[in-house]
Amino acid sequence: MKTEITNLLEKYEERILGQHTNLRLLLSAILAGGHVLLEGVPGTGKTQMVRTLAALLGGDFSRIQFTPDLLPSDITGSTIYNMKDNTFQTIKGPVFTNILLADEINRTPAKTQAALLEAMEEKQVTIQGETYPLSDIFFVVATQNPIEFEGTYPLPEAQQDRFLFKLHIDFPSFDEEKNVLKQVIENKFDKQTLASILDMDTFLVIKKEIESVTLEDQVIDYIMQLVRKTREAESIRFGASTRAAISIGKAAQAWAYLSGRDYVTPDDIKMVAKPALRHRIQLSPHVELEGLTVDQIIEELVGSIPVPR
Repeated sequence: MKTEITNLLEKYEERILGQHTNLRLLLSAILAGGHVLLEGVPGTGKTQMVRTLAALLGGDFSRIQFTPDLLPSDITGSTIYNMKDNTFQTIKGPVFTNILLADEINRTPAKTQAALLEAMEEKQVTIQGETYPLSDIFFVVATQNPIEFEGTYPLPEAQQDRFLFKLHIDFPSFDEEKNVLKQVIENKFDKQTLASILDMDTFLVIKKEIESVTLEDQVIDYIMQLVRKTREAESIRFGASTRAAISIGKAAQAWAYLSGRDYVTPDDIKMVAKPALRHRIQLSPHVELEGLTVDQIIEELVGSIPVPR
């Protein structure tokens, strides 16, 4: 199965240029059974990144544009009365898919944002008191704009914690951006030519293989030291939860698998720690006044913990 994943990654990087690490992290997240929050200014390819992944995996894809007037039923679905048959009919919403893109999730009120909570955590949806299971492969990628806050509703901490990763999408390098421009102008990105590399059944088998990637006790101790350090550091007001430790462990297993190994190393933990923690901790006010960022604090914490041999 590792050959199929390698082929998928190669094809993915051919289509999405300049985002090597983020593409591997995005794939690691879905392999680990988690969800991702993408943060980046408009025009950096966030939607294309998710749509391409869905096509390569051979899965169903849905996109929801979050707006202030969006209702929870617009996400989950609703029940209508069919006058012809004199029966009630359930109309399932776009959440019934494999990969769901929640575009600009912070533009809709908390009530609608919360409609995703049950789906993301429990993989089921309740419509008019009836519970419906979601697909075995259900992956939510939510996007938000980091520079435009007027008319937005910041995600509550409880919902941010539902995301395995928070990824920052930056601009590509000069050469990479020039290459994107040339390929788009020359119409080399024909959506019809993008064939799937995997199917959902194969993907489920790969997920099972990842669960058997070895996570030794000393590496687990390393994860726990890092998470507990976030609760003890004076620079952090609120530290990471136990869910954060679980997220780091599962994500590291997926990253190790993508790297061609059946065991997790401390370097795998370092690689996934920042995206797994940056949305789960809050800095102390005096640290924010000094202009330090969450990523800088996480790097300091990781550097202060002895690496197991």
